[in-house]
Amino acid sequence: MILFIFNLLLAIVWVAITGSASFLNLLFGFALAAVALSIVRASYGGGLYLGRVRKIISLLLLFLGELAKSAWAVAVAVMSPRMDVKPGIFAFPLTVDRDFEITLLANLITLTPGTLSVDVSDDRKILYVHALDCSDPEAIRRSIADGFERRIMEAFR
Repeated sequence: MILFIFNLLLAIVWVAITGSASFLNLLFGFALAAVALSIVRASYGGGLYLGRVRKIISLLLLFLGELAKSAWAVAVAVMSPRMDVKPGIFAFPLTVDRDFEITLLANLITLTPGTLSVDVSDDRKILYVHALDCSDPEAIRRSIADGFERRIMEAFR
């Protein structure tokens, strides 16, 4: 996160130096700063900064895909003459353990139509999720673990 803020500050410095405060110039400065930070970071033995950005974009694309699929599934369920859904709450065992990661996972689940994060256990090991169709909770658990949770761990660890 600190690298992102530093990247943004370098982009703002780029805009100030060039004297052009357009969005495209800020975007170009951000890309230029990202390349510079990745070169500097790699020469000191750190991980690649652009690799993390790529993984965060991958998480965002996964979310957008899940958002579209879930919105379609909820629309079909609501528009069907007989709503054959079995709502319920299930426990999702967490692999992520940092507060930021748990919060991000809970928010991604809540923002996806048809699911809602209800609570986190006191020991932060279980996330309780409400699903519109909880007929196969194990499939939903696998989907969350193989999708959002795995990508969050890849992007932020």
